[in-house]
Amino acid sequence: MPKQDDASVFTALLDAIDHGEFPPGSRLIETELAERFQVSRTPIREALNRLESIGVATRDGRRGVTVAMLDHDQLGELYDLREVLEGFAARLAARRASPPEIAVLRELVTTDAELAANDAPTQELALANKRFHRLLHQASHNRYLLDMLDRMRRSLALLSGTSLAAPGRSVDSVDEHDAIVSAIEARDEASAEAAARRHIVNAYKTRLRQGIDKPR
Repeated sequence: MPKQDDASVFTALLDAIDHGEFPPGSRLIETELAERFQVSRTPIREALNRLESIGVATRDGRRGVTVAMLDHDQLGELYDLREVLEGFAARLAARRASPPEIAVLRELVTTDAELAANDAPTQELALANKRFHRLLHQASHNRYLLDMLDRMRRSLALLSGTSLAAPGRSVDSVDEHDAIVSAIEARDEASAEAAARRHIVNAYKTRLRQGIDKPR
């Protein structure tokens, strides 16, 4: 990896966590990170402090700094907020999305349906899902909402795995995306918001089922 500029270490580390290179619970060791990003330990220490301040990392005396893990209550709080924000993004997209944006959203639904039908790897399905939601957010054309959604996305990176790993969830998710896009195409703001909120509620239910199905 090329040498990182000190100012970019925090962003690079945050992106690595977001992409699953450091899963929840992983230790963030200063010496290893300094070697990875080819910087001294000082900017690494500053980046870790910033991660801790925004709740992405936690620190204890035994393990040092680790990537944070969301507990049951935090999961519910996050999905409560996500339901509202994603719903509002879909409502604004129905109002403001350009014809090319709507066309690409429709293309993504078609592509994602093919992936789900062909039992694509879970990681590929998750990346496709992120692409859909990223464009949906951008189609809202509200920079303040985008900032809030980006912060929420960082918190979602603290969840282990993906709801799309659950049997049948990838197909259901594509159907839900289709309903969102159909409402946006019709410029039906209320239906777009309702479809998006329903999509997030279903994802949350899947997360809850995944949690209780894990072996203790």
